[in-house]
Amino acid sequence: MPNPDKNKKYLLIFWFSILSVFVLVCLFITFINLGVFGPLPSFQQIENPKSNLASEVISDDGKMLGTYYYENRSNADYNKLSKNVINALIANEDSRFYEHSGIDFRRVLSIAFRFGHGGASTISQQLAKNLLVRRSRFDNPFNILVQKMKEWIVAIRLERNYTKEEIIRLYLNTVDFGNNAFGIKMAAQTYFNTSPDKLSISQAALLIGLVKGPSYYSATRNPARSLNRRNVVLMLIHDHSLITDAEYNEAKNEPLGLVFRLQDHNIGLAAYFREYLRLQLGQMLHDGTIPLQKDGTPYNMYRDGLKIYTTINSTMQQYAEQAESEHMAKLQRSFNEHWRGRTPWAGNPEVIEQSMKRSERYKELIEEGVSADSIVQDFKTPVKMKVFSWSGDRDTTLSPLDSIRYYKHFLRSAMMSMDPKTGKIKAWVGGINFHYFKYDEVRSGSTQVGSTFKPILYATAIEEGISPCFKVDNQPVTITGYGSGPWTPKNADGQYGGKFTIREALARSINVISAYLIKMVTPEKVIDMAKRLGISSEIPAYPSIALGTANVSLYDMVGAYSVFANAGVYTEPVYITHIEDKNGNEIYRKTPRIKQAMDEDLAYVMIYMLKGNTDPSLRGTGSKLRYVYNFTEPIGGKTGTTTNYSDGWYIGVTPDLVTGVWTGGEDRYEHFRSLSMGEGSATALPTWAMYMKQIYSNASLGISKGDFKAPTHPLRIEIDCSKYASSATETPQDTVPKKTDERLDF
Repeated sequence: MPNPDKNKKYLLIFWFSILSVFVLVCLFITFINLGVFGPLPSFQQIENPKSNLASEVISDDGKMLGTYYYENRSNADYNKLSKNVINALIANEDSRFYEHSGIDFRRVLSIAFRFGHGGASTISQQLAKNLLVRRSRFDNPFNILVQKMKEWIVAIRLERNYTKEEIIRLYLNTVDFGNNAFGIKMAAQTYFNTSPDKLSISQAALLIGLVKGPSYYSATRNPARSLNRRNVVLMLIHDHSLITDAEYNEAKNEPLGLVFRLQDHNIGLAAYFREYLRLQLGQMLHDGTIPLQKDGTPYNMYRDGLKIYTTINSTMQQYAEQAESEHMAKLQRSFNEHWRGRTPWAGNPEVIEQSMKRSERYKELIEEGVSADSIVQDFKTPVKMKVFSWSGDRDTTLSPLDSIRYYKHFLRSAMMSMDPKTGKIKAWVGGINFHYFKYDEVRSGSTQVGSTFKPILYATAIEEGISPCFKVDNQPVTITGYGSGPWTPKNADGQYGGKFTIREALARSINVISAYLIKMVTPEKVIDMAKRLGISSEIPAYPSIALGTANVSLYDMVGAYSVFANAGVYTEPVYITHIEDKNGNEIYRKTPRIKQAMDEDLAYVMIYMLKGNTDPSLRGTGSKLRYVYNFTEPIGGKTGTTTNYSDGWYIGVTPDLVTGVWTGGEDRYEHFRSLSMGEGSATALPTWAMYMKQIYSNASLGISKGDFKAPTHPLRIEIDCSKYASSATETPQDTVPKKTDERLDF
């Protein structure tokens, strides 16, 4: 017979056990809430998770040029997410997302009865897991239980305090999509070179498919597996009636369609500019230029999600890089053929040793205490490497010393293009390939400028009262009194005779007339003019600066020429407009320095003078723009070529754009050996022409084809030289020396 007392006892034990478990669970949850087993994220931490947010470099036309990061992560707003992404996420991860409150108990029980097959975590739980400190896979069962309970608690908090849309946004911004792409914004950029709002159905399905295993389903390493996974996600979207039969059939038959762009500092648009900007930002963040955060610490460009708005126009930058690549590939072929069987630095064997000692490899070995003999042996030991070529990267085996010799043969080039009125730099190309040639030739580089310096001399002469119509004998001039003996420059072509107005002399780049002018105005006044035009380099007070012996950066030269196109006003070249923090608050704005550098009339006359350089009737050194490249627009400019044709320059001026190009070798020993091949009109001008052809063909850029604006008042400087056609200006009769050791620029 059943014993009622015994049954009652068992019943009491049962209910006591149930109550005890309930109390223990409640205490357990309470202790977790109180942080006994480790802190839970606050609402502020949930809203702004302490993750490494990449700082974005943004062009003036709204394109992302690149990022600075520890983790390549950027946040996207919900309204910037394609519906395709949201549908794929819900179908793949949490089909009852809009019905539960953080934990889908129906799904938990369903999976429990199926003995654990599948995943029960909701999107809210997965977000909670992303926000919590990751547990080790070697944790004991108790720690795993604590972690799971924390995820449940945070998931419920999320559901109570945030809308479903906010949870989706937070989740998609914390997910790792592989290939160093964190968050949907970086994933869209990396895999399809697009933004989250433009992702197609198949693209969204592929990215959401990566969430389960970024490495296992990698679209770059395991494309077949990734395609299979994408189609599974598409099937789930279709099964939940989120796309039509036709959309499903079309999407599943599409190829992966990757437009893969690994986010690497060495590649991508404006790499030289981004590196220069990175270095400048580092300085600005620590010298007080950019204010501190509220907690008194400086911003960190690698983790604080700054948005750096630049002046670079992505389309113009692309045109500039294309022009550089196209012309330099051709020029390099000509250079190689020109030197076939010979070495440019044969007479200077120390060049290779000097380059070896400048290399990072050499410096690192010295710091490690390696002996000189061992270092030389190291540089002579062949190793496998990938090297640059204009036909694509090549795998080869070379010694580091042979690698130095190999790269010495490559000509370098740089370009900068800016709006003369606003100072905004629109394109910045610091070299031919940032991955292999790191040195930036726009701002860091400083080379002899050759005849591109002459307009500064001529502007000084006109300011001193010399008319553009003033005629000078084309005869050698000797200058003494500057501590280096008599200086008597020669014309580049060796031709003398006749008289030329100084406009004609500038157009033809006649050296002896430049020497005549600097003798009249003195080097000191020319240097003063250069400083007013924004040139920061130290310029020695020698008459040879008339021919461009001074070393000046491309950045400064383009800024100086912009004064001519901007009615005499110097506007500092700028590359940043403003910077915002991750919440969109402006923390810095750049205001360019502006000053009146020269009289408006003088600036307009200098434009008239520079136009002569492109005039075939004046035999201008830049007239190739007219008869070879068929430009008809108003253009002023100046070529430049230095001693032994080591540097080639062209700076072209239009009403809305001033663009400079430099071309040369790493060392002055690398150069062409003939005027026809080595002058600026052959090495630098073609790049300018290719760039401007594309600029003018794209009306959406808004670059004017009209003429330069003349002063509204009558011009106070005479530029109509026709009335002086019969006059002749006598010049001092200087003695022509029989021999000079001076090597000249032109």
